[in-house]
Amino acid sequence: MSRPLIIGHRGAPGYRPEHTRGSYELAIEMGVDAVEPDIVVSNDGILVIRHENELSTSTDVADHPEFAQRRTTKRIDGLDHVGWFAEDFTWDELATLRCRERIPGIRPGSASFDDREPLLRLRDLLALLDDHRARGREVIPVIEVKHASYFEECGHDMAALLDTELASTGWKGRRVVIESFELTILRRLRERGTHAELVFLLEAGGIPADQLADPTSRSYTEWMTPEGLDVLAAHVDGISPDKTVILAPDAGGRATGPAPVVARAHERGLAVFTWTCRPENAFLLPPFRTGDLADYGDWRSEWAVLARAGLDGVFVDHADLGVEVFGTEPIGEGG
Repeated sequence: MSRPLIIGHRGAPGYRPEHTRGSYELAIEMGVDAVEPDIVVSNDGILVIRHENELSTSTDVADHPEFAQRRTTKRIDGLDHVGWFAEDFTWDELATLRCRERIPGIRPGSASFDDREPLLRLRDLLALLDDHRARGREVIPVIEVKHASYFEECGHDMAALLDTELASTGWKGRRVVIESFELTILRRLRERGTHAELVFLLEAGGIPADQLADPTSRSYTEWMTPEGLDVLAAHVDGISPDKTVILAPDAGGRATGPAPVVARAHERGLAVFTWTCRPENAFLLPPFRTGDLADYGDWRSEWAVLARAGLDGVFVDHADLGVEVFGTEPIGEGG
């Protein structure tokens, strides 16, 4: 049995603040096959690596008096958010910020590294991966485009920006995976001829943000039906459902997976990834929790279900644990 691609989700955020150079370097050192940067955009059109465009939960922006007046409220993907937003700053301004652990109550060890590292641009991470490649270590970027339809409303064409960035950094033509919770951006990347494997991220419920205005649009759940997968097979190379979809918990929260969507997708030539493997009780299905939310629960048993699911890729926050559980077999062709 081949194993899945092991993807360092935002680097190794179980140990270092997410999306920092230190987080990515640690994930690579621990043996991942790929790392996942989330990208947003600055006011001057620079692709910046952040989990969300709102900055206060993962940076020290609130401590900068020179930016106090930029705190505002915005409606993004159908919800109101209050804070400081990447698209209101130039890259030079964003470069003055420092990264912080997003969930310090769960990960105090990671929070001990707060305020040490600056934000990264996508090109910075691609250069880091080039450095590792030159030393004989090939690591794949799995790039998640955040809030593409929202940024389009702000005047930023994320497909064009990303396509241009890959070309200018020498990554066009090399193995790159691009993912999004919005199908529209993936279709546009395909139409542009962007050389990448395209993966549609799927929540366990709800409607994609680019389809909120269309009452006839498919929900995420409907995209995972045979009919939905038939459509997706014409536009993308894979899907990436929330791990709870793969685990298929019963009414008591017990994992009964793998869910039928894995086999259905494979029948249509689609790769199947899942997100996100985390050992803390806060993120495990209830039957696998064994203590306080920040404590590690019975993560091995939960992940064992995923390891038997025939997946092509798994996202992990703790790179060493991911390699330990999922890295015991040769990697599959789909990974």
